[in-house]
This record gives sequence, C-alpha cells and structure tokens, in this order.
Amino acid sequence: MEPTTPSITRRFDLDWVRVITVLMLLLFHSGRLFNFTPWHLKNAETAVGIEVYIHFFDYWGMPMFFLVAGAAVWFSLGVRKPSQFLKERVLRLIVPLFLGILIVVPPQVYLERIYEGDFTGNFLQFYPTFFTHGTYSYEGMGNLSFHHLWFLLYLFVICLVTLPLLLRLRRQSGQRFLDRFAAFTRRGGNILLFVLPLCLWLVVLGPLFPHGENDLIHDWARFLYYLTFFTYGYLLSSREGFWQAIDRHKLLALVLAVSLSLAEMILDGLGFKSGGPYSPVMILFTCGWCFIAWCWIVAFLGYARKFLSFSNKFLAYANEAVLPFYILHQMVIIIVGYFVIQWQMNVYLKYLIVVVASFAGIMLLYEGIRRTPVTRFIFGMRLKRR
Repeated sequence: MEPTTPSITRRFDLDWVRVITVLMLLLFHSGRLFNFTPWHLKNAETAVGIEVYIHFFDYWGMPMFFLVAGAAVWFSLGVRKPSQFLKERVLRLIVPLFLGILIVVPPQVYLERIYEGDFTGNFLQFYPTFFTHGTYSYEGMGNLSFHHLWFLLYLFVICLVTLPLLLRLRRQSGQRFLDRFAAFTRRGGNILLFVLPLCLWLVVLGPLFPHGENDLIHDWARFLYYLTFFTYGYLLSSREGFWQAIDRHKLLALVLAVSLSLAEMILDGLGFKSGGPYSPVMILFTCGWCFIAWCWIVAFLGYARKFLSFSNKFLAYANEAVLPFYILHQMVIIIVGYFVIQWQMNVYLKYLIVVVASFAGIMLLYEGIRRTPVTRFIFGMRLKRR
C-alpha cells in the first residue's frame, strides 16, 4: 500500500513543465498571426510550418496548464486551510482577471478594431466603447472581453467546484481510495485509461457546446475537459504510484503521441475529419484527439521527472514570472504583431521578429512589475516580506 501521509516536497520538474509550457505558449500565440485559422489579427500570408506547431501545441498546451495547476493545489492544501486557500485563489486569479480586463485586454481589442477598419480614433477615444459596445465576438462588433485571461476564470471556477472533492480526498477514506487507485494505475497500461473521461466530455457534450471563445457559459464540454486534467494533476501529486506508472509508460506514450499526431494531421489536411455530430468519424477523431493529448502529457511529465528534477537560479526567477508573463504575453504579441504583419517580408522572418520582440517586451514590463508592491498585487504575485 502507498503511504497515506501526503508529501509537500517541492516538485521542481513540475515547475520546469510550467515554465517551458508558458514559453511555448508565446510561440503558439505568436504563430496565430500566421496560421490558417482566424485570430484577432491575421497576416495576409500563412505558413504550413507554423500551422503544424499550432496544431501540436493545441493538443496538450492548455490541458498541461490545468494539470500542473491541479498538482499545485495538492501541495497548497497541504499547508493551508480551505479559507486560506480560497483567499489565495482570489488574490492570484480574480484580482489579475478583473484588473487585466481593465488594463491588458482593451489595447488588444483596440488594435483589432483599428486593423479591421471598424474604429477610427485614438485609444483614449476607444476605451469607453470597450464597456458599452457589447461582448466580444470574432463575428460581431462587441468589445468587452477577457480574451486570453479566460484561463484565470476557468481555473478559479474549477477550484471552487472541485474543492469539496479535493478536501474529501485528504480525509482517511479519501486516502484509502487514493491508495487503491494508485495501485490500479500501476498495473499494466492502466495509466492510459485516464483518457476515457476526456473522450466522454468531448464526444457527448462537444456537439452541444461547440468550442468557441472560452466564455464559460457556452463552453461546458471544454470546461469539464479542463476540470478533468486539473483533477488528474491533483491525483498524480498525491501518490508516488501514479508517477511510477508514468515513468514506465513515458516512452510508449511518446511513440504513440508522435505517430498518432502525424496521422491525425495528415488526415485532417486531406479532409477526412469531416463528419456530423455523433457520427462515427466525429467520435473516432474526437477520441483520437483526447488520446493524443493524454499521451503527450504522460510523455512530457515522465521525461521532465527524469531529466528536470532540479532547481537553479533561472528556475526560481522564471517560476515567479510565469503568471505575469501569461497575463502580459498576448497583449504584447498583438501590439508587436499589429505593425509586423503590415511589413513586406518573408512570413517566417516576421514570425521570428514577433517572437523575439514580444519576449523582450514582456520581460521588460515584468522587470518593472516585480519591483513594486502595487504592480505585484495587480499581477497576482506574492508580496515580498520586509
């Protein structure tokens, strides 16, 4: 049986996964300027290579954020009372969400409306319309939005909804369940069965709630999908047995992830994914997507545990910067991208310029943010002790 005493040892491999994922998110959103699907701004010329990366990150990127967040909650509840945990969630998620809506999102919507010719005037003239012209839509003229900050809202709601379950799992009966579940997971390839609830949400609820603009109200299929990854992160951190199963299957998961990703991308490019709601084609490809996502995550977690279970000064710096980096990154990308996509040059060179300039701009802003208590509070950072 697994020991029932929860560990609160810092998992540096998960810190590395969080940092690497947010850096790859910078590449992802910079690429959205140049891939095939609609986004806030779009370059006239698109690029197949960038589309491949977008597709690759789309499998596992946001699920990984939720999984790592769930893992962090296991450790957080080990040292905090529920009331303290909820207070921390408000300070770390809700405060940056609302202040981000006021500060970070309006410049993005403004540049989009300017670029599309839907607004003329300066930013100060536009700002009041952000609150008076309805909610944002790719297809409409609304302005009010939380854009990429939807992640903060979803994570906060997920924390609230799952908290009774998470606390129950820390009781004696919950500990016994975790012991049995970890023992089950260690047997055979049972770690791969974690994909089944993911398939259920997207197959059953996906056609009823098509994934749109992450507004929560009309996105229940994805909400439950992300909630499941969050819960998995919590479970994985509770017992060594889960990690032993990941260790044993990381190579298999990597092989399956690479081969099935290539097959899915090829079939998607050839148009084989077309199929109505609940059709055999839709069910097959939806389940395939979930399986690929879980395989990528198992592979990344397994190899991160093997090679990245250490800390250094860079990780300590980067780990504190992750949340402000996430909050700032899309605003800076859109500001830089607004000018770059109007230049006449190779699309890959444009992409490189956007990535490098955006990273520099984000880090410059972060260096200012981390130095004052007010800005640290706005961006969800812990205040430094005197």
